Amino acid sequence: MPPSLVVIGSDHAGVGLKALLAEHLRGRGIQVLDLGPDSTASVDYPDYAKAVCAEVLARQVPGVLICGTGLGMSMTANKVPGIRAAACALEFSAEMARRHNDANVLCLGERITGPGLALRMLDIFLDTPFEGGRHLRRVGKIEAC
Repeated sequence: MPPSLVVIGSDHAGVGLKALLAEHLRGRGIQVLDLGPDSTASVDYPDYAKAVCAEVLARQVPGVLICGTGLGMSMTANKVPGIRAAACALEFSAEMARRHNDANVLCLGERITGPGLALRMLDIFLDTPFEGGRHLRRVGKIEAC
């Protein structure tokens, strides 16, 4: 079952893809909390990653972060306790990030991921449940780091 709300943010290199993903989410009937930015003026991605992660944790909803590659956003997000961010470039990665790792933030790169693939990964990420079982123990060990 998809979430009712998704928190989304980017840096200047991810604004275009962020807008596309937000529109897609709204089309699916999912509310979007867009934390910006709204232009391509240069900004620092850690500021947006931290803001999105704070809302993800406070609201217990999934988040999406977009930068040029998805890497800087994922590195920053994974510094936040309770966040399990996955930089994905393949549909299978988006599925396994949820199914086995209970990822709560999807990180994408506008400069490396086409819009069609990004939309498919977003849907897979949101529609795939955490499998639990043996993976729950492993996720617990991630949280203990």
